[in-house]
Amino acid sequence: MGFVTEFREFLDKYKVLGLAIAFVIGAASTKLVTALVNDVVMPVVAVVIPGGDWRSAVFQAGPVKLLLGDFVGALIDFMIIALVVFLMVKMMIKEDATQKH
Repeated sequence: MGFVTEFREFLDKYKVLGLAIAFVIGAASTKLVTALVNDVVMPVVAVVIPGGDWRSAVFQAGPVKLLLGDFVGALIDFMIIALVVFLMVKMMIKEDATQKH
């Protein structure tokens, strides 16, 4: 078996191309969700939170400097991405179940 044939079988067996496409789409959607959070959600939150620029909020305990605002922003990004993925999977499972019946 030649190298090219073996490589093609590897790509087919492990669905590497689909995984690569999913990775690229995931990276792009991460940028989109981050923009949504930064440009749409956070301006609303900034009005509610005193001081406005909450992403630069820092908690200083002696020499330790915790960037809590940045962490909370990343946490909100993650929660939105997780919610979108959950809803997409839920719709796919529902469609798959309806097609089987």
